[in-house]
Amino acid sequence: MNYHVGARSDYGIIKKEFGYHPEGQRHYAPPALIKSEKGVVFGDPEPDRIGTSRVERWNLSLRMGLKRTSRLTVAFSKCWDNHKAALALWIAYYNFCKRHRTVKMTPAMASEITRRPWTMRDLMAAGA
Repeated sequence: MNYHVGARSDYGIIKKEFGYHPEGQRHYAPPALIKSEKGVVFGDPEPDRIGTSRVERWNLSLRMGLKRTSRLTVAFSKCWDNHKAALALWIAYYNFCKRHRTVKMTPAMASEITRRPWTMRDLMAAGA
């Protein structure tokens, strides 16, 4: 496997087994959870922190912040190169410019990559 972060990270997985709805498949009703198992893929993750909530929150933030990722909208990307550029710009903005209410700073500041939030001018200068 070619992981970019490799041994520098901890990675766990949660496997869920779902049953079927007794009345057949209902459109928006979630199926019943039968079994859930957590496992370690590599590193030493904390078992209590293995889950999908952080990834799901990231997906929601991405879909709400960058409408190119949402289907059935006028802004839906059709050109892969333009989509990659818009995605890279949004992720950089999210991590370096946008202050997050929970940590009262940008993720880059929380990770000690930078000491202050960037302006859009700083972001554009870094990409040039």
